[in-house]
Amino acid sequence: MQNTEPHTPAAPRVKCVVWDLDDTLWDGTLLEGDDLSVPEANRRLVRTLDEHGILQSVASRNEPGPVAEQLSAFGLDAYFLYPQVGWSAKSASLRAVLRELNISPDSVLFVDDSEFERAEVASELPQVRCMTRQELHALVADGGVLPAQVTDDARRRRSMYLAESRRRSHEVAFDGPGEEFLRSLDMTLRVREATPADLARAAELTQRTHQLNTTGITFDEAELASLTRHPDHRVLVAELDDRFGTYGTIGLAVIGTGRTDAAAVADPHADAAPPWTIRLLLMSCRVMGRNVGSTLIAAVARLAAAHGAGTVALFRPTERNRQMLVTYRFAGFTVESRTDDLVVLSLPDERRPAVPGYVRLVVDDNPVAPRGTTKELTA
Repeated sequence: MQNTEPHTPAAPRVKCVVWDLDDTLWDGTLLEGDDLSVPEANRRLVRTLDEHGILQSVASRNEPGPVAEQLSAFGLDAYFLYPQVGWSAKSASLRAVLRELNISPDSVLFVDDSEFERAEVASELPQVRCMTRQELHALVADGGVLPAQVTDDARRRRSMYLAESRRRSHEVAFDGPGEEFLRSLDMTLRVREATPADLARAAELTQRTHQLNTTGITFDEAELASLTRHPDHRVLVAELDDRFGTYGTIGLAVIGTGRTDAAAVADPHADAAPPWTIRLLLMSCRVMGRNVGSTLIAAVARLAAAHGAGTVALFRPTERNRQMLVTYRFAGFTVESRTDDLVVLSLPDERRPAVPGYVRLVVDDNPVAPRGTTKELTA
């Protein structure tokens, strides 16, 4: 029997919870001098949301100083990014949080005991989901908030946002050439073999990164896991740190190390060692302007050379990724063939892409287990 029930689209993923304070996060009203207390269920929920990578902020009609003192006294001040405390409309406070975090309204939950405040936000920002704290607890219990899987990057999300805020302040205050600013960041790019713990984040990168993506190919976790076990492939992740903290996992390279059709075009000699073919290389847009894409390309070329192989790269043009073709060309790659939807490039044997002087490159060439062994295939 055919299902005729209407399809209900899944709710967008929750990225941020914005709390009111009086009679919401805590019991009592600050300005009335009440003896305030935070219910233990709220304390646990604040910690749980944070541990699952869900950001939190505050929208409160209060004086900023007393609020800061009270949150600190409760030991909760560190959990809330860009708190909005004052006498503006709650919708204005929500807009400020959205702007600072650079997230969409449909990924935000607003929690307030006041029906009036919830109605005002719903009227001005209809995509924001508004609820009481009781409804928030119920939604979490029903599985409607927390992600099914928590990556290392998710656990560090709050600290990464804080680090990015410090970076922006440093950039605004910096007076000098662009390259000197990049040098002042003291960046380190670490490139290593992907582990099972990396695959959720790696799959997310392929699905969400478009502008700094060489082929636009997407992979899910199962496909990436299969590639990590395949003897003719390598899956590399790149992590970026600087003086302000970590950016987390911001890069991915999927490489074919056996002979492919594209490799045969670039190197038609059947008896030659097959070059490594970069099927996909991408960088998170969060590091745009850091010029670390060229550093990841250099890391792959160095690894290939260390294994006695050359380097071939595939590029599929989209409406947004032309910058990555330019990056390949500046790295020394030449075009071997071109069709409407595929460009094959190769790196001449005598060329080794340079690493910018303001980036320290660390490359780990140690797979988690011997490639192609029984141990690896059954892990």
